[in-house]
Amino acid sequence: MKQLTTDFGNPIGSNQNSLSAGAMGPLLMQDYQLIEKLAHQNRERIPERAVHAKGSGAYGELRITQDISKYTKAKVFAKGEVTPLFLRFSTVAGEAGAADAERDVRGFAIKFYTKEGIWDLVGNNTPTFFLRDAYKFPDFIHTQKRDPRTHLRSNNAAWDFWTLTPEALHQVTILMSDRGIPASYRHMNGYGSHTYSFINDKNERFWVKFHFKTKQGIKCLTNEEAEKIIAKDRESHQRDLYENIEKGNFPVWSVKVQILAENEVEKLGFNPFDLTKVWPHSIVPLIEVGEMILNRNPQNYFNEVEQAAFSPSNIVPGISFSPDKMLQARIFSYPDAQRYRIGANYHQLPVNRARNEVSTYNVAGAMNFGIGDNLANGAYYEPNTLGGASENTKYLEPDLAIGNSAARYAPLDNDFYTQPRNLFNILPADEKERLYKNLAASFDGVKDEIIAKALAHFEKISPEYANGVRKALGK
Repeated sequence: MKQLTTDFGNPIGSNQNSLSAGAMGPLLMQDYQLIEKLAHQNRERIPERAVHAKGSGAYGELRITQDISKYTKAKVFAKGEVTPLFLRFSTVAGEAGAADAERDVRGFAIKFYTKEGIWDLVGNNTPTFFLRDAYKFPDFIHTQKRDPRTHLRSNNAAWDFWTLTPEALHQVTILMSDRGIPASYRHMNGYGSHTYSFINDKNERFWVKFHFKTKQGIKCLTNEEAEKIIAKDRESHQRDLYENIEKGNFPVWSVKVQILAENEVEKLGFNPFDLTKVWPHSIVPLIEVGEMILNRNPQNYFNEVEQAAFSPSNIVPGISFSPDKMLQARIFSYPDAQRYRIGANYHQLPVNRARNEVSTYNVAGAMNFGIGDNLANGAYYEPNTLGGASENTKYLEPDLAIGNSAARYAPLDNDFYTQPRNLFNILPADEKERLYKNLAASFDGVKDEIIAKALAHFEKISPEYANGVRKALGK
């Protein structure tokens, strides 16, 4: 039998009864373990994520089977490379207690423990997003959270915002389609969503998008099916993922990329860094890279899933950023959120820690338990003459040509309708009918004038789209 101890390893003789002055009390202040247990309980919850609060996670591997070295020098993409990873799935809008089967975008965040440090790919189960400029992001998230006056979720706020921000129509159509409620995390695709860059050993840059295609097949739920599941099981996705991995039924995704050379962007006909748009496969075909498998469950949910911290700022040589305005803002906001939630040294937690050697001059801060070689050499600053870690110019990226006038630029185009129209046109007739019904359901509690604005937008996508929603609304 293992000996129960305090957090500092001191053996505990009794964990059943408080230390008191007599059988009827009162309690004694010297009962440190009682005080420690109560104080720790008060601090067992860290601030939940502002978005992506409800999540599930698992460990796995990225296995590269194809040679794409002409596009990137990243070792993680070398043919034959196997890289351990941690993947966190989530719903986006709901709180930590939200039901897994709600209609919502799903987060798809992957932490790769590469030989060159941590690479985080922060994406969703959709290739697009509601916005293309992070200036609007806090306002958008306010519409997805609770009304501060009523403390209720507000369809009216969501649709008021969406009808005034028609760039969201593409993502809204995806959200209200069948794929708005995946049957499980195993049965949905994942996307890096943003445009990133590959850099090869010639220091040439390519623009890239990442795709993870489920090999389990796409499976989705209708509103009615989801309601029945939620009534019985609010953790349906968590249960499905955990139990399947425990049984050895490991989920697998094929990994693909879309690649554009810097001088090829004009052939798209729109801003390649616009997060509300997809790159048509007919113009930029998918390239097979390898596969991703999830094969191990976490042992401690809080330590490994709740404290898992992702940021697109974590890149490795051969992979970098793009001018995508949403991505640029997330490079700051994601690590800042983790510093607030978990602390300045969140990167030292086992689930977040790099597997390769780390040499940094960041020191101290709450919960700092890292011991770096730099400090062992007596070097806690840079530059120094003590043999501490120093820069290496071979890791500099190629220059990126940018505009030389700072301004609050309007988007390059206001075509909010072509890509939603293309998506709508390829939907089967039965899925269109469900789309209409899902949209009609989402208008519950929405003012008539806002519904009218939404219908006007749907009309511009397709008269069939608008008429289908009108019929579902009984108008």
